Amino acid sequence: MRWKVNNETRGRLLADRAERAASFVSRFKGLMGRRSLVFGEGMHIVPCNSIHTFFMRIPIDVVFLDPEGRIVKQIPAMPAWRMSSVYFKAHSVLELPAGTLEASQTQEGDRLVFEPATQPGG
Repeated sequence: MRWKVNNETRGRLLADRAERAASFVSRFKGLMGRRSLVFGEGMHIVPCNSIHTFFMRIPIDVVFLDPEGRIVKQIPAMPAWRMSSVYFKAHSVLELPAGTLEASQTQEGDRLVFEPATQPGG
């Protein structure tokens, strides 16, 4: 299932095709090996409070969210081959194409809302 992610605080759409990684394997793999991530795509990793970008080919915007969807930390354009700190208040992480946070003026403290994306023809 794909998810639509809105920044409720700013009234901005961050993704309309975000995937959710909830199993051990999908959380471990994440975005590794992808050659691109276009605006509208993303990866929501649940549960998660720290990430790495080892074996990634692209920089990503990273958003750490508390259980209510409030941003506790964000890292714009995190380069490949890096590791984040552990954010103990974070319950999940949203990974987005680099530039999404700046374009949407998303800030720490904003609240994000996830809803199922409508499927074509449905």
